[in-house]
Amino acid sequence: MRKLLVGVVDSVKAKSIQFIITTSFTLVTVLVVLFVGVMLYSKFTETAEQNAYLNTQQILEQVKYNLDSYLNGTTQIFELVDDKIRRSQSISSEKLNEQLEAIVETRKDIVSIAVFSRKGELLMGTPARAMRKNSKLTDQSWFQSAIDDPNNLSFSLPHIQNLFKGEYTWVVSMSRGITVKGPSGDVQAVLLVDVNFKEIDDLCQRVGLGKKGYVYIIDLVGNIVYHPQQQLIYVGLKNENRSLPLKYSYGSYVDDSGKEKRLITIKTVDQLGWKIIGVSYMDDIATTKSEISRFLIWLLIVVSIIVLFVLSYISAKISRPIKMLERSMERVEQGDFTVNEPIRGSHEVEQLSLRFHLMVAKVRELMSQIIREQEAKRKSELEVLQAQIHPHFLYNTLNSVVRMVGIGKNEDVITTITSLSKLFRISLSRGKSVITVQEELEHVRHYLIIQKMRYKQKFAYWIEAQEEVLSCRTPKLLLQPIVENAIYHGIEHMADPGEIHVSASLCDGKVLLQVRDNGLGMSPDVRERVLAGTYKSEGGSGVGIRNVHERIRLSFGDEYGLEIESELEVGTVVNVWIPCRRDDEGQEG
Repeated sequence: MRKLLVGVVDSVKAKSIQFIITTSFTLVTVLVVLFVGVMLYSKFTETAEQNAYLNTQQILEQVKYNLDSYLNGTTQIFELVDDKIRRSQSISSEKLNEQLEAIVETRKDIVSIAVFSRKGELLMGTPARAMRKNSKLTDQSWFQSAIDDPNNLSFSLPHIQNLFKGEYTWVVSMSRGITVKGPSGDVQAVLLVDVNFKEIDDLCQRVGLGKKGYVYIIDLVGNIVYHPQQQLIYVGLKNENRSLPLKYSYGSYVDDSGKEKRLITIKTVDQLGWKIIGVSYMDDIATTKSEISRFLIWLLIVVSIIVLFVLSYISAKISRPIKMLERSMERVEQGDFTVNEPIRGSHEVEQLSLRFHLMVAKVRELMSQIIREQEAKRKSELEVLQAQIHPHFLYNTLNSVVRMVGIGKNEDVITTITSLSKLFRISLSRGKSVITVQEELEHVRHYLIIQKMRYKQKFAYWIEAQEEVLSCRTPKLLLQPIVENAIYHGIEHMADPGEIHVSASLCDGKVLLQVRDNGLGMSPDVRERVLAGTYKSEGGSGVGIRNVHERIRLSFGDEYGLEIESELEVGTVVNVWIPCRRDDEGQEG
């Protein structure tokens, strides 16, 4: 016995986290369930009636909401019909008749739509049906309401429609005065829309209040709009005490005037003033004490057993892996990023361990990547600064100027020197590495002017740009290396004059700078090597196509950069993609 006790103590000490989790959660759960059970048992009898009141009110509130929604929908249909008729050029137009027929077809609860003159004459009706004789239309309540108050939409009590030949349908009539366009001018008329009462009947019949409870509806003066036993009411076999519901708009009270004690709950439909009355029988509300006590006892026993077993299992799975993960995190906190020990445990802990190790590996990779990118960026910036004054290009340009001076082409000399000065001014840009697209295009334009002077009629060029792209920001010296490459490798060795097209536009939210030439082109292998930086050639830009591509990707990400399309003896198209930015965001250096 002593050995068993020592073993139990050692086991508890070895799994202290498991013991704490199991005992504390089990104890708290049992105490909460026990407390709630006792409170429910002691308070149920006195709160059951209040809960029944609330439940009945909620059910009636839902009925009220559904009825309000349905009435609002029918009101909107009425307003739509009213609008169609008012907008129509003629009450008898074929287009109006088609529109009203479409409305009737989409709403199956609409029995008929009709417009009557103030004398009771039918001006139009949908669907088209003949009127019954002796219908006494002008004596009906909906007609009188529209005449007496033409601006107010009125709802009638449920009644059998007896205006048109055909089925006798229980309907609720909506009516209002309207002005229509007749053959001889505007006519004061009455618009009638009959809605099938079955929709309201279905809304109320689906409601149940206990085993014997029900819902009925009365209007402002106590007339019954709906009752599930309406036929018995009409023949006098059943009577409802409507005096108290007429006094109140909302609330609940107990009616003990009859043989059985009943709970009466009242809600009022705001739009029409109809009152929804719920009748619940008190002997259906409360549940017996013996049923509640047995339920609570079994609930306490089952919950306690389940919680004990579940928490014992979970705590054993959680405690050990969490400690191992904690030690791994402490090593990372101390700067050791070589942690890579897999931790076994519950699925959540294993996933957390996996994500933690992936995060540590990603941190290591990002640290190395940052170092490489910073070194590459510094090299790129150095190459850009070195390329801003290209000695070979400057020498060729000045040599061309000397030749033009020698043959007396002073205007060409002025043009060349002016373009050269502006070229260097934009290249320097007061030390800035980011300029506008307009400045970049201006830079390449001056470069092309100088090269055109040098190569005479060797090529022609065009520069086009959308207005909205000119103010976007771009790293400088993107286009000059590409244009230089087009001249030296695409056009210089051609027998015929070449063409260079430079354009700037917005495409899918990005800035597209494009250089197109009709030069010698290049093979797919050369095109891939140019972007990869493994292609070597004589002459060309000091920065190079690869450098431009890398500068863009370092600054804006891998989704931007250069795309080259080329075909031998056809030409080359270089697309330069950069983000559309109109401020200094993303500026290099």
